Amino acid sequence: MSKQLGILTAGGDSPGLNAAIRGIGKSALALGDTQIVGFRDGFRGLMENRIMRLDRETLSSILTRGGTILGTSRDKPHKMPVGSEVMDMTEVICDNYRRHNLDALICIGGGGTQKNAYRLAQKGLNIITLPKTIDNDVSMTDVTFGFHTAMEIATEAIDRLHSTAHSHHRIIVVEIMGHNAGWLALGAGVAGGADIILIPEITGFLTFTWDATLPIRIFPSTTCLSKRPTARKSYQAKSGSK
Repeated sequence: MSKQLGILTAGGDSPGLNAAIRGIGKSALALGDTQIVGFRDGFRGLMENRIMRLDRETLSSILTRGGTILGTSRDKPHKMPVGSEVMDMTEVICDNYRRHNLDALICIGGGGTQKNAYRLAQKGLNIITLPKTIDNDVSMTDVTFGFHTAMEIATEAIDRLHSTAHSHHRIIVVEIMGHNAGWLALGAGVAGGADIILIPEITGFLTFTWDATLPIRIFPSTTCLSKRPTARKSYQAKSGSK
């Protein structure tokens, strides 16, 4: 009997989404007698039954393309904006799952997607998730795809800022995404040679001073901050005599 698989991408876009879709599709099709249907724009596409058939021809040209061919959204099954209201569309999603006779639904996304997928699994649906986020903050996962590319880009930016810091005799503060996790700031900061790295996992005030009579050019610096209010507040720099 033919197997039916569904795939959707939800949450923020991230490097590697199309590669993941292609890898899943190619592997499933290699098993034979398997059909794959993609749902557009995350859980909203599953709710609205907007689909894309994923065959060999569709999958063959997406490996090097950025973004996701399926589109994405941050809509939640149990809190879905419909018109002027926010409604629980979980049952509609379950009905569409069964309408397509799916054997499993593959949800590619970060922490929010994992939570929404878990809610669907509690409704009796067969759910598989892939951890996708540049934040690398999905529990029980060694590394999430999208993280390494984001870290490389952030590192390159820090490398370039070193030259500007030296040229203008300034300290440069770099704020990096990461939600509540400091992996991205830590990795990019270490690789980019940051003098100070502040991450939300380590709290408390950091205060440093220097002698104003010394040439400021001896202090060109690049500092990485993880994007979190508590991390930003924990940075305090003072210029002046000790």
